Amino acid sequence: MTYALVISAALGGILLFLLAVASANSSLFAQHYPLLLILNGVIAVALVALVGYQLWRLRRALRAKVFGSRLTLRLLVLFVAMAIVPGVLVYTVSLQFLAKSIESWFDVRVDNALESGLSLGRDALDAMLEELRGKARVMALELGDLPPAAQAFALNRLREQAGVDDAMLVGASGAVVGGASREVSKLVPEAPPAGVVRQVRAGRPYAAIEAFGEKGLVLRVVVPVGGTAIADESRLLQLTHAVPTQIALKAETVQAVYRDYKELSLLRAGLKRIYILTLTLTLLLALFSAIALAFILSRRLSEPLAELAESTLAVARGDFSHRPRVTSRDELGILTRSFNSMIGQLDDARAAAEANREQVESARAHLENILANLSAGVLTFDETFRLQVANHGATAILGAEVADCVGGPLGGSDALDTLAEAIRDGFAAEHSPGAWQRELDLQRRGITILVRGSRLPGGGGYVVVFDDVTQLIAAQRATAWAEVARRLAHEIKNPLTPIQLSAERLQAKLADKLAPQEAAALARATETIVNQVSAMKSMVDDFRDYARMPAPTLGALDLNRLVDDVLVLYDHSPARITVALDPALPAVRGDAAQLRQVIHNLLQNAEDALAGRPDGTIEVRTERAGERVRLAICDNGGGFSEPILKRVFEPYVTTKPKGTGLGLAIVKKIIDEHHGSVVIENQSGAAGRGGAAVTIALPLAA
Repeated sequence: MTYALVISAALGGILLFLLAVASANSSLFAQHYPLLLILNGVIAVALVALVGYQLWRLRRALRAKVFGSRLTLRLLVLFVAMAIVPGVLVYTVSLQFLAKSIESWFDVRVDNALESGLSLGRDALDAMLEELRGKARVMALELGDLPPAAQAFALNRLREQAGVDDAMLVGASGAVVGGASREVSKLVPEAPPAGVVRQVRAGRPYAAIEAFGEKGLVLRVVVPVGGTAIADESRLLQLTHAVPTQIALKAETVQAVYRDYKELSLLRAGLKRIYILTLTLTLLLALFSAIALAFILSRRLSEPLAELAESTLAVARGDFSHRPRVTSRDELGILTRSFNSMIGQLDDARAAAEANREQVESARAHLENILANLSAGVLTFDETFRLQVANHGATAILGAEVADCVGGPLGGSDALDTLAEAIRDGFAAEHSPGAWQRELDLQRRGITILVRGSRLPGGGGYVVVFDDVTQLIAAQRATAWAEVARRLAHEIKNPLTPIQLSAERLQAKLADKLAPQEAAALARATETIVNQVSAMKSMVDDFRDYARMPAPTLGALDLNRLVDDVLVLYDHSPARITVALDPALPAVRGDAAQLRQVIHNLLQNAEDALAGRPDGTIEVRTERAGERVRLAICDNGGGFSEPILKRVFEPYVTTKPKGTGLGLAIVKKIIDEHHGSVVIENQSGAAGRGGAAVTIALPLAA
């Protein structure tokens, strides 16, 4: 498209030059002006079409909001204004000047001057011709007085006397009788034409101004010469005299100018139209060429800027590979090179920043991985005790509420409020740069945590690390109770048998020697001693079992079958037992004897909790939960009170009047040695309503 515009503009300029030349040359105008006019019109139409197409493309680009289209429009308007304003001004002035000039060419005074000049030339030539005619009459009279034989000899003398260029005598037959000429080389002058001879013989003398050569004029006069006798032959005298060259040229010039002037007068309206049309085509071609040039220049200017804008957008998107081309050595080229250099520097800076970011992210991921896999909870605070970071351990210990506090103060629940108050008190009471530590009992969560806090270096805030030590404390208590039980079993069991034997021996020896009343009292006392000793032996056996629990023999075990075996013993239970066992339950890893003891203990506790309730119900169900199997035993009894629920797995914690409080402690110890977990909770929020639920989770055999 650019080449088409350039070629059209160049061709239009050439045709305009030819049109202007043809307008100033009448012969060339007559031959080629219509063709040149048509060609210029075709070029103008082609330029109009090309400019229209460019404007249509620009309109589409403006609607599509293509970058650079508005700049192209501004440059186009600027160039068009620069072309139209002076072009229209020159066109208007030229049009007025042309009209005035053409009208001035045909002024009345010029017309009169040309006619007067032409008349003056004609009058001068007529006077010379009349003078020559008079000389011819005088010479004819003198020759008529001479005899015919002497006329030829007197001709040269008379010519010289008359001061004419050539003299000639012509006979009646048209033959030359004699001649005389000013030029020595010319022996005989040119004879008059036959028509002239006939005219003179008819009695009409001939006098005329004739053309001679290319631009010369000659005066020709032919008169009859009378004879002295009637029998003399009638002869004709011809005088020719050349008009001076200057007079002839001036006369010819005046005549040519007058002729051209008359032709122009006839073509005055057409000439106006021709010049106006030529001027209009010139203006249109200049205007369209300027618009085409505006498109080319605006595209040349906007394309580098568009590439810079596209590269800028690419850089904004993070793509530093898009580099604009350097197409010139001007300021735009310098700007493009500087932009490319800047992109290179940004790319290097981004690569360095990306490498640093990857290192930071790697270190952060490593730290987060460490924090995520820590069982301990980690909390970080700023100087105003706003929570910044809470790891998974903190969420697992404190609950999901702690994650909602990130970015704000710690709180929202009783446990979090208690912890937040302890943290503020710990840092407020800590005056040394060292750390503080305290044990905190979160009653609502039912856990005990060990909290440690320290300040971050540089005044960057605080870090708090805490662990759930509930199981540790329970293990310590269990260990202590096991040691107590072992010692009690050792110390108590030894004297029990002698006490029982002594009582039985007293009964055997004194029963027959006492009165019936005393014998009955002795029998009752002896029975009481034996029963209490048996009870103490049972208690000692429980102590021994708790303190010396044998290591389990773990293996693949069908938990559903084990539950069925134990439930057979409770066919006649006063409580209604419902069973929901998962038929697709996988095998667990456990000791059948110890797990049978656990199930039996839990069922017995459920029966005891439902004593005296006509609607007592026990629910037993098994199900798979991920990589573990859960066994749940629930009842609708009174449940546990809040103080008992917190210490339910400790020895000697029981709600039964005659219980030792070792049953659930033994259950907890067996499940722990099976690498499982046991959870006891009330089925409703208030104690004594809805019953209790014991859930045991055991690992799969695989």
